[in-house]
Order: sequence, then C-alpha cells, then structure tokens
Amino acid sequence: MKLAIELAANNVSSGKGGPFGAVIVKNDEIIATAVNTVTSSNDPTAHAEVNAIREACKKLDSFQLDDCEIYSSCEPCPMCLGAIYWSRAKKLYFAASKDDAKEAGFDDSFIYSEIELPFNQRKLSTERLQTVDYKKPFKLWNATNSKIEY
Repeated sequence: MKLAIELAANNVSSGKGGPFGAVIVKNDEIIATAVNTVTSSNDPTAHAEVNAIREACKKLDSFQLDDCEIYSSCEPCPMCLGAIYWSRAKKLYFAASKDDAKEAGFDDSFIYSEIELPFNQRKLSTERLQTVDYKKPFKLWNATNSKIEY
C-alpha cells in the first residue's frame, strides 16, 4: 500500500495526472504499477487502476487477474471498480476513501446516483435503438463453439 500511495504522491509532483496510484501483486510479486494519466494522455479512462490492470494483463498474457491483489491509493471510482470486477482479481485494498477523494475535488457520487436510474432518466441523454437484428451479435456468440468465455 505504501508504494501505491507513493506513486500517487509522485504523480502529483510530476504533473502527469491525478493523485492516484495502483499496484497489482500476484504471489507476493509486484506484477504492475501505474498512476493516473488522464490529463497527460488525454484519456478519461486512464485511471491508475485501469492502467495497472492493462499492464498486468499484458505481463501475465491473460485477460483475467486470477489470484492477484490490487492495492489502490484510493477507493476506486465506479469505472475502476467495474474493471476490477471484470479482471477477476481476488482482493482489493484501498487507502483513502471516496469521501477523501470528494474533499479533494474528485466526486463520484453523481455517477453512483446515475447508475441507479433507468437509462431514460439519466442526465446523459440516452435512447435505446432496436433495429431488426439488434440481437444478432449475441445469437452468433451463443452459437459459436470456439468462444473464450469471460
């Protein structure tokens, strides 16, 4: 955890992104470290946890982080939490809370509240468009024998 916090603090000093760091460990070995690079990479998804997941998956040559633990300098935002669940990491540790992040200007409460709403009641104008073949990709997926499930 100390490393995740140190990475986050150093990232602030470097000016490359926000105050967030993440470390992924497997069998007591550091697999990946990353920081938030949203502003330096012009990528709103370049949060520390997502960057670390991407790096660890490349290193492990896998799309899942089985038996890995993630150390995050802060409680993950909804996007990062979703990515962590999708990665199948076995455990998450975090230091600062989402309330601590909110005090520093990183408030995710709006996103959490939006997720709970039906899509047509969200602030982001959202409309479902169902074409005749809108289920075709899922039908093909279900019929494919060579798929790799995740």
